[in-house]
Formats: sequence, structure tokens, C-alpha cells
Amino acid sequence: MIPQHVLAVLAAFLVGGSNAHTIFQKLWVNGVDQGYLNGIRYPTYDGPITDVDSNDIICNGGPNPLVTPYSQTVIDVPAGATVQAEWHHVLQPNGYNSADSADPVDPGHLGPTIAYLAKVPDATQTDVTGLGWFKIQEDGFDGTTWGVTRMYNAKGLHTIKIPSCIPPGNYFLRAEMIALHGASSYPGAQFYMECAQINITGGGSVQPSTVSFPGAYHGTDPGVKINIYYPAVTNYTIPGPAVFTCPGSGGTSTTTTKTSSTTSKAYFNDHELY
Repeated sequence: MIPQHVLAVLAAFLVGGSNAHTIFQKLWVNGVDQGYLNGIRYPTYDGPITDVDSNDIICNGGPNPLVTPYSQTVIDVPAGATVQAEWHHVLQPNGYNSADSADPVDPGHLGPTIAYLAKVPDATQTDVTGLGWFKIQEDGFDGTTWGVTRMYNAKGLHTIKIPSCIPPGNYFLRAEMIALHGASSYPGAQFYMECAQINITGGGSVQPSTVSFPGAYHGTDPGVKINIYYPAVTNYTIPGPAVFTCPGSGGTSTTTTKTSSTTSKAYFNDHELY
């Protein structure tokens, strides 16, 4: 039986939930701001995708129509660089809004942050279907704190390491966060993602194995369908493939194993439901 105090908390969340969603709207490369909405495919509405079998799971769209025409900017990113996807509650050119408690996202939208790359002939191409994606970052639950919580405490900055060994050329960078407050049934998990258009310079010749979107996630995955409130989560399996690492690298500084998901950075705590 679920304890009464847990039921009370859940009921409060269900009654008081708000549209505290989020949008990836700026990319930083080695600490340099690449400009508001520059080189990013973005919607004007901050809502989630909940159907993992929809093409909208790739780079958003559908219930959150993407603004067209797409940016013609392709952002240069050196292989091995550290980039940061900057998230905010709504489109806001002035960045972090300290007066908005739900910026960059409601702190109760607990779940992982994830990032993927897909190599493409031209990062300004319209079509994003049929691509091969490989995961380059994930931050789940370390037994105390969720990846989204760390992003929230960093005022919306989601840190991603670009592999140093992959071939140069145009890529889509798919930054994602998953909110699990309603994930006890499917569809219930909320997927937030946008794609940045980047050009990786330098690099090597390693060809990572890839997955498809849709296809990488399933409604029955333990990281997609999960009650994060009761019983208490002790181990969370992030959906999708393992993080790609360059041969001999031993992993990257901002990613962890798929089963327990810790990170090298520590930030804070959280809770909510919508």
C-alpha cells in the first residue's frame, strides 16, 4: 500500500501542475555563446513529445510546430570540444530568468539529460528521418540527484562532450531531457528535445554504431515507464543505447554508465508532477 503522505504529495502535484516545460534555445562551444536560436531548430511552444514511435521524437515538431524556415547557420565545433545546450522555460532572448521558478524547467520535472549526434551531408537539410544516431552523453540518477536537477541548478546549461575521434563534417546535435513525473503509465514520460546544426572540425575516422529515431526508445522501457515516487528509485536505466566513447578514452567527463548514471558534477535536489 502507498503511504498516505506519498498519496497526498502526488495529489497535490496532480491538482497544482502547470505547463512548466522547456526549450533548448542556445548552444555554447568551449564557453563561447553561439547566439540566441542561432543554428537551432526550435518551436515557439515549450510542450513535450510523449509518443516514442512518432517522428516528432527526432527533433520535435507535431504538437510543437518548428519555426520555419530553419536557420541556415551551421555552428563550427572542434572535435573534442565541450558544448552546452542552454534550456529555458519559454523562448527568452535574455537568458536565465531568476524571477521564474520554472526556468529552465519546473524543478519537479525529474529525469535524465541525454545528447546524440547524427552525421548528415548538410546540416541545413530539411529531412531528419532515416538518420543514424549515436549517444554521446547521458546523466540520469545517482541515488540522490537527477540529471535534470543538475541542469536546473546550472541555470539551464546541459554540458556535453563532443568525441574527439569521430569524422569531421556536418551533424545534428540532438539535446534531450526526459521528465518522469507522470511516467508510471505510458504514454506519460515527457520528452523534450531540439536539434542544433553543427559542423565538427578536426576529429578522426571512428564510425560509431547507431540507432534510429523512432526506434531507439519503447513505451515498455524501464527508463520510459517508471514510477519515480513509490517505491523510491534506487537504480534508473536511461533509455537508448550506451554512450559512445572513443577507443582508449575510458569514457567522457560528463557521462556515466547506463544503469546507475552518476556524473562528475554535483549540483542539487528537486520534486514535481504535471
